[in-house]
Amino acid sequence: MHGLGNDFVVIDAISQSISLTTVQIQEMANRHFGIGCDQLLLVEKPTSAQAEFRYRIFNADGGEVEQCGNGARCFALFVRQQGLTTNKLIAVETAGGLIELKVEGELVTVDMGEPDFQPQNLPFLVENPAESYNLMVNGAEYAIGAVSMGNPHAVMQVDDFDSVDIETLGKAIESHERFPNRVNAGFMQIINRREIRLRVFERGVGETQACGTGACAAVAVGRMSGLLDEAVTAHLTGGDLSIQWSGEGQDLLMTGPATTVFVGKININN
Repeated sequence: MHGLGNDFVVIDAISQSISLTTVQIQEMANRHFGIGCDQLLLVEKPTSAQAEFRYRIFNADGGEVEQCGNGARCFALFVRQQGLTTNKLIAVETAGGLIELKVEGELVTVDMGEPDFQPQNLPFLVENPAESYNLMVNGAEYAIGAVSMGNPHAVMQVDDFDSVDIETLGKAIESHERFPNRVNAGFMQIINRREIRLRVFERGVGETQACGTGACAAVAVGRMSGLLDEAVTAHLTGGDLSIQWSGEGQDLLMTGPATTVFVGKININN
Protein backbone atom coordinates (compact mmCIF):
# COMPACT_ATOMS: atom_id res chain seq x y z
CA MET A 1 0.00 0.00 0.00
CA HIS A 2 1.07 3.62 -0.19
CA GLY A 3 0.05 7.03 1.09
CA LEU A 4 1.28 9.64 -1.42
CA GLY A 5 4.18 7.35 -2.41
CA ASN A 6 5.24 6.57 1.17
CA ASP A 7 4.92 2.79 0.77
CA PHE A 8 4.17 -0.05 3.15
CA VAL A 9 3.96 -3.79 3.49
CA VAL A 10 0.84 -4.32 5.63
CA ILE A 11 0.35 -7.68 7.36
CA ASP A 12 -2.75 -9.08 9.05
CA ALA A 13 -1.43 -10.47 12.35
CA ILE A 14 -4.94 -11.13 13.67
CA SER A 15 -6.05 -13.89 11.28
CA GLN A 16 -2.61 -15.54 11.39
CA SER A 17 0.16 -15.91 13.93
CA ILE A 18 3.33 -14.06 12.97
CA SER A 19 6.62 -13.18 14.63
CA LEU A 20 9.24 -11.35 12.57
CA THR A 21 12.94 -10.87 13.23
CA THR A 22 14.81 -7.68 12.37
CA VAL A 23 16.56 -9.47 9.50
CA GLN A 24 13.25 -10.72 8.07
CA ILE A 25 11.81 -7.20 8.14
CA GLN A 26 14.93 -5.87 6.40
CA GLU A 27 14.65 -8.60 3.75
CA MET A 28 10.98 -7.83 3.04
CA ALA A 29 11.72 -4.09 2.88
CA ASN A 30 14.57 -4.60 0.38
CA ARG A 31 13.44 -3.24 -2.99
CA HIS A 32 15.73 -5.54 -4.98
CA PHE A 33 15.43 -8.88 -3.18
CA GLY A 34 12.16 -8.53 -1.23
CA ILE A 35 8.80 -6.80 -1.60
CA GLY A 36 10.18 -3.32 -0.99
CA CYS A 37 8.80 -0.67 1.36
CA ASP A 38 9.61 2.31 3.56
CA GLN A 39 7.89 0.69 6.55
CA LEU A 40 6.26 -2.60 7.48
CA LEU A 41 2.95 -2.37 9.34
CA LEU A 42 1.43 -5.05 11.57
CA VAL A 43 -2.30 -5.19 12.31
CA GLU A 44 -2.75 -6.81 15.74
CA LYS A 45 -5.39 -7.30 18.41
CA PRO A 46 -5.42 -4.41 20.90
CA THR A 47 -4.10 -4.57 24.44
CA SER A 48 -6.29 -1.59 25.40
CA ALA A 49 -10.06 -1.79 25.82
CA GLN A 50 -10.32 1.66 24.22
CA ALA A 51 -8.97 0.46 20.86
CA GLU A 52 -10.30 -1.80 18.11
CA PHE A 53 -6.80 -2.66 16.81
CA ARG A 54 -3.15 -2.37 17.67
CA TYR A 55 -0.91 -0.77 15.04
CA ARG A 56 2.83 -1.55 15.00
CA ILE A 57 5.34 0.14 12.68
CA PHE A 58 8.78 -1.07 11.64
CA ASN A 59 11.17 1.01 9.54
CA ALA A 60 13.07 -0.51 6.62
CA ASP A 61 16.09 -1.01 8.90
CA GLY A 62 13.98 -3.26 11.14
CA GLY A 63 13.63 -0.81 14.03
CA GLU A 64 10.20 -0.37 15.62
CA VAL A 65 8.89 3.21 15.83
CA GLU A 66 6.01 4.93 17.57
CA GLN A 67 3.90 6.48 14.83
CA CYS A 68 3.39 6.87 11.08
CA GLY A 69 0.65 9.11 9.70
CA ASN A 70 0.63 7.88 6.10
CA GLY A 71 0.68 4.33 7.41
CA ALA A 72 -2.29 5.06 9.66
CA ARG A 73 -4.41 6.00 6.64
CA CYS A 74 -3.35 2.78 4.87
CA PHE A 75 -4.12 0.87 8.08
CA ALA A 76 -7.72 2.18 8.06
CA LEU A 77 -8.24 1.16 4.44
CA PHE A 78 -6.61 -2.24 4.98
CA VAL A 79 -8.72 -3.37 7.94
CA ARG A 80 -11.90 -2.49 6.04
CA GLN A 81 -10.78 -4.15 2.79
CA GLN A 82 -9.76 -7.30 4.67
CA GLY A 83 -13.12 -7.49 6.43
CA LEU A 84 -11.61 -7.01 9.88
CA THR A 85 -14.06 -4.18 10.59
CA THR A 86 -16.97 -2.38 8.95
CA ASN A 87 -16.57 0.72 11.09
CA LYS A 88 -15.77 4.05 9.47
CA LEU A 89 -14.52 5.45 12.78
CA ILE A 90 -11.69 3.27 14.08
CA ALA A 91 -9.80 3.64 17.37
CA VAL A 92 -6.25 2.33 17.07
CA GLU A 93 -3.57 1.71 19.71
CA THR A 94 0.01 2.70 18.80
CA ALA A 95 3.27 2.89 20.71
CA GLY A 96 2.85 6.67 20.53
CA GLY A 97 -0.65 6.61 22.03
CA LEU A 98 -4.28 6.14 20.94
CA ILE A 99 -5.30 7.59 17.55
CA GLU A 100 -8.66 7.77 15.77
CA LEU A 101 -9.10 7.07 12.07
CA LYS A 102 -12.12 8.30 10.09
CA VAL A 103 -12.77 6.85 6.62
CA GLU A 104 -14.52 9.32 4.31
CA GLY A 105 -14.81 7.85 0.82
CA GLU A 106 -11.33 7.73 -0.71
CA LEU A 107 -9.85 9.88 2.05
CA VAL A 108 -8.92 9.07 5.63
CA THR A 109 -8.71 11.63 8.43
CA VAL A 110 -6.39 10.80 11.31
CA ASP A 111 -6.80 12.44 14.70
CA MET A 112 -3.13 12.65 15.64
CA GLY A 113 -3.70 14.02 19.13
CA GLU A 114 -2.10 17.20 20.44
CA PRO A 115 1.47 18.01 19.32
CA ASP A 116 3.93 17.63 22.19
CA PHE A 117 6.62 20.32 22.42
CA GLN A 118 8.22 19.07 25.66
CA PRO A 119 11.85 18.25 24.73
CA GLN A 120 12.14 15.33 27.16
CA ASN A 121 9.29 13.54 25.38
CA LEU A 122 11.06 13.35 22.00
CA PRO A 123 13.66 13.01 23.62
CA PHE A 124 15.74 16.11 22.81
CA LEU A 125 18.64 17.06 25.06
CA VAL A 126 18.08 20.72 25.91
CA GLU A 127 17.64 22.55 29.20
CA ASN A 128 14.36 24.39 28.59
CA PRO A 129 11.49 24.26 26.07
CA ALA A 130 11.64 26.99 23.42
CA GLU A 131 9.98 27.97 20.16
CA SER A 132 13.28 27.52 18.31
CA TYR A 133 16.62 25.87 19.02
CA ASN A 134 20.08 26.32 17.54
CA LEU A 135 21.61 23.03 16.42
CA MET A 136 25.24 22.67 15.33
CA VAL A 137 25.35 20.36 12.31
CA ASN A 138 28.44 19.62 10.19
CA GLY A 139 30.19 22.74 11.47
CA ALA A 140 27.26 25.12 10.84
CA GLU A 141 24.47 26.34 13.11
CA TYR A 142 20.83 25.89 12.11
CA ALA A 143 17.55 26.92 13.74
CA ILE A 144 15.03 24.11 14.23
CA GLY A 145 11.70 23.51 15.89
CA ALA A 146 11.28 20.25 17.82
CA VAL A 147 7.99 18.43 18.40
CA SER A 148 6.63 14.95 18.95
CA MET A 149 3.66 13.70 16.92
CA GLY A 150 3.88 10.35 18.70
CA ASN A 151 7.35 10.16 17.11
CA PRO A 152 10.13 12.79 17.22
CA HIS A 153 10.59 15.53 14.61
CA ALA A 154 13.08 18.32 14.01
CA VAL A 155 11.73 20.92 11.57
CA MET A 156 13.93 23.42 9.72
CA GLN A 157 12.50 26.31 7.72
CA VAL A 158 14.25 26.75 4.36
CA ASP A 159 13.96 29.30 1.54
CA ASP A 160 13.91 26.67 -1.22
CA PHE A 161 13.38 23.03 -0.38
CA ASP A 162 14.62 21.91 -3.83
CA SER A 163 18.11 23.18 -3.05
CA VAL A 164 18.47 21.36 0.30
CA ASP A 165 21.13 18.65 0.42
CA ILE A 166 18.71 16.46 2.32
CA GLU A 167 20.84 13.33 2.14
CA THR A 168 23.75 14.98 3.96
CA LEU A 169 21.90 17.38 6.24
CA GLY A 170 18.99 15.06 6.95
CA LYS A 171 21.25 12.19 7.93
CA ALA A 172 23.33 14.43 10.20
CA ILE A 173 20.24 15.73 12.00
CA GLU A 174 18.65 12.27 12.23
CA SER A 175 21.64 10.91 14.16
CA HIS A 176 22.55 14.10 16.06
CA GLU A 177 23.81 13.44 19.59
CA ARG A 178 21.14 15.71 21.09
CA PHE A 179 18.46 13.28 19.82
CA PRO A 180 19.46 10.07 21.64
CA ASN A 181 16.70 8.01 19.95
CA ARG A 182 17.35 9.70 16.59
CA VAL A 183 14.83 12.00 14.92
CA ASN A 184 12.89 12.61 11.70
CA ALA A 185 14.29 15.68 9.93
CA GLY A 186 11.84 17.93 8.04
CA PHE A 187 12.69 20.80 5.68
CA MET A 188 9.78 23.23 5.31
CA GLN A 189 9.39 26.00 2.77
CA ILE A 190 6.48 28.34 3.61
CA ILE A 191 4.67 29.48 0.45
CA ASN A 192 1.99 31.47 2.29
CA ARG A 193 0.04 31.14 5.54
CA ARG A 194 -2.06 28.26 4.15
CA GLU A 195 0.54 26.34 2.11
CA ILE A 196 3.91 24.76 2.69
CA ARG A 197 6.30 22.55 0.72
CA LEU A 198 8.01 19.82 2.69
CA ARG A 199 10.71 17.17 2.38
CA VAL A 200 11.42 14.70 5.19
CA PHE A 201 14.41 12.50 5.93
CA GLU A 202 12.76 9.75 7.96
CA ARG A 203 14.53 8.04 10.82
CA GLY A 204 15.77 4.61 9.75
CA VAL A 205 14.51 5.03 6.17
CA GLY A 206 15.95 8.12 4.45
CA GLU A 207 14.00 10.60 2.33
CA THR A 208 10.49 9.40 1.49
CA GLN A 209 7.91 10.62 -1.02
CA ALA A 210 5.72 11.79 1.85
CA CYS A 211 5.68 11.74 5.66
CA GLY A 212 2.35 12.21 7.39
CA THR A 213 3.67 12.86 10.88
CA GLY A 214 6.34 15.09 9.31
CA ALA A 215 3.64 17.24 7.69
CA CYS A 216 1.81 17.43 11.02
CA ALA A 217 5.02 18.39 12.82
CA ALA A 218 5.91 21.08 10.28
CA VAL A 219 2.48 22.70 10.51
CA ALA A 220 2.56 22.51 14.33
CA VAL A 221 5.97 24.23 14.42
CA GLY A 222 4.82 26.84 11.90
CA ARG A 223 1.64 27.50 13.88
CA MET A 224 3.52 27.92 17.16
CA SER A 225 5.82 30.42 15.44
CA GLY A 226 2.80 32.39 14.21
CA LEU A 227 3.66 31.75 10.55
CA LEU A 228 0.73 29.53 9.49
CA ASP A 229 -3.07 29.56 9.69
CA GLU A 230 -5.30 26.91 11.21
CA ALA A 231 -5.85 24.98 7.95
CA VAL A 232 -2.76 24.26 5.84
CA THR A 233 -2.08 22.27 2.68
CA ALA A 234 1.27 20.49 2.80
CA HIS A 235 2.75 19.82 -0.64
CA LEU A 236 5.04 16.79 -0.47
CA THR A 237 6.91 15.07 -3.27
CA GLY A 238 4.23 12.37 -3.53
CA GLY A 239 1.19 14.64 -3.23
CA ASP A 240 -0.78 16.84 -0.84
CA LEU A 241 -2.03 16.47 2.73
CA SER A 242 -4.55 18.68 4.52
CA ILE A 243 -3.56 19.57 8.08
CA GLN A 244 -5.79 21.36 10.56
CA TRP A 245 -4.79 22.49 14.02
CA SER A 246 -6.57 25.11 16.13
CA GLY A 247 -3.64 25.45 18.51
CA GLU A 248 -2.58 24.48 22.02
CA GLY A 249 -4.97 22.21 23.87
CA GLN A 250 -6.50 20.90 20.63
CA ASP A 251 -5.94 17.73 18.60
CA LEU A 252 -4.34 17.98 15.17
CA LEU A 253 -6.15 16.44 12.18
CA MET A 254 -4.50 15.09 9.03
CA THR A 255 -6.49 14.16 5.89
CA GLY A 256 -5.20 12.40 2.79
CA PRO A 257 -5.56 9.37 0.52
CA ALA A 258 -4.48 5.73 0.89
CA THR A 259 -3.97 3.27 -1.95
CA THR A 260 -3.72 -0.50 -2.23
CA VAL A 261 -1.18 -1.53 -4.87
CA PHE A 262 -1.34 -5.33 -4.66
CA VAL A 263 -2.16 -8.23 -2.34
CA GLY A 264 -0.07 -11.38 -2.13
CA LYS A 265 1.72 -13.99 -0.03
CA ILE A 266 5.37 -14.43 0.89
CA ASN A 267 7.17 -17.38 2.46
CA ILE A 268 9.42 -16.31 5.34
CA ASN A 269 12.49 -18.38 6.10
CA ASN A 270 13.13 -18.92 9.80
